[in-house]
Amino acid sequence: MRYILTIDQSTSSTKAILFDDTCRLVCRENIPHKQYYPAPGWVEHDPQEIWQNMLEAIRLLVTRNGIDRADIVSLAITNQRETAVVWNKKSGRPVGNAVVWQCQRGTAICEELSRQGADPIVLEKSGLNINPYFSASGIKWLLDNESGARALAEQGELLCGTIESWLIWKLTGGRVHATDYTNASRTLLFNIHTLDWDDKLLELFTIPREMMPQVKPSDSIFAYTDIEEILEDPVPVAGVLGDSHGALVGQMCFEEGMGKATYGTGSSVMINIGKEAMLPPKGLVTSVAFAALGEVFYAFEGNIHCTGATIKWLVDNLKLINSPIVAEEMATSVEGNEGVYLVPAFSGLGAPWWNPEARAILCGMTLSTTREHVVRASLEAIAYQVKDLIDLMKYHTDVVLKELRVDGGPSRNNFLMQFQADMLDAKINRLEIEEASALGAVILSGFATGLWSSFEAVKRLRKGDDYILPDMEESLRTSLYEGWKTAVEMVNK
Repeated sequence: MRYILTIDQSTSSTKAILFDDTCRLVCRENIPHKQYYPAPGWVEHDPQEIWQNMLEAIRLLVTRNGIDRADIVSLAITNQRETAVVWNKKSGRPVGNAVVWQCQRGTAICEELSRQGADPIVLEKSGLNINPYFSASGIKWLLDNESGARALAEQGELLCGTIESWLIWKLTGGRVHATDYTNASRTLLFNIHTLDWDDKLLELFTIPREMMPQVKPSDSIFAYTDIEEILEDPVPVAGVLGDSHGALVGQMCFEEGMGKATYGTGSSVMINIGKEAMLPPKGLVTSVAFAALGEVFYAFEGNIHCTGATIKWLVDNLKLINSPIVAEEMATSVEGNEGVYLVPAFSGLGAPWWNPEARAILCGMTLSTTREHVVRASLEAIAYQVKDLIDLMKYHTDVVLKELRVDGGPSRNNFLMQFQADMLDAKINRLEIEEASALGAVILSGFATGLWSSFEAVKRLRKGDDYILPDMEESLRTSLYEGWKTAVEMVNK
């Protein structure tokens, strides 16, 4: 048996997942990491903790499941995007905690660049909006605020990158500093047309080019590693891409017009737009979708800050429910939302609003409002946010959405998926497994190592479809969505 070991390093945890050579998930282990909130709107991770958790997850995977290590033929990586790490290449130590994609500390940096009129050139080169969501402002903040970091960077002593770059560097004992096109395209520093770091963008954010990793297609062999001697012999690190891009590949959206929505801590709605990097409509961004088999595909994307995080908030902070599993039962126990809306702008509003200053609001309550209505409103908010983005893609571009494929933990919630289909008035196709991002990395690892040689060969491995069809009157859909837009206006000022 040939196994592909896959690391899914997400915002909340690190998973080690084993797939066989038919794309069947064999086993997995999951270790959460701590979230740090040093100031309002700031979010950090400890890169060293993530590295150690990855090693521990792999050890547990091998030992608990009786895996013959000799059967592991490659290591693939998919990761939380935009989270920025800066580290000393001699000591191997980060200069500070990683700045997470949710973190708003870079807001002033981004606002100043916008005041200087940098938005058009940044959009044209990177396909992105100037926003602290993306990596560049976090890297600049670390260089400007961690003691001695700016001087060390100018002396060529520091490296930077997103999480997969950090992990590849650690896996190779500091021999390889690399990333792929998808992760690079989420930094605000990468030219999606030339497929290289852009000197003008680096200059705008005052980041030395020498800090940046080498950029490769997603289905490359990036390095070789024995994973700190967990394996007897080195295997290729093959197949690397950001988690949302991984889900697009895992959902096998290889054709123009195929789209997916990943429901994780936040959510990514992404549509394959083909091999041309078109400028996005206002409110969306253009990224490299994936690069494989000698071709580069692009995508329109919108990112939502809080989807699964909203359900977690209900459990951990409000304690309205004791588990995400009961959310569906509570939501369906009431006939409607009774006019209650939650706008989950806990760390600002993402696409299409891009308002980092917005804050969450729960509105429309009366004396008859119950916790069931609040739970229902929380789930409905996820679907409304996805509709915001799909509508933008449908009505302001020529791209036709053929089918929305969904994945991620919240996609198991039947109420949410039915409400999503109803809001979109479109067919939803739910993947059988939750680990779509990891599956995408597996597919690219297989391309890199010659296991598969075509998209068609991979598509034949896709499991059965699970369709959810819309079932709501147009008048009700319109009324509910108008209520959502009114609630958004209250916070988007």
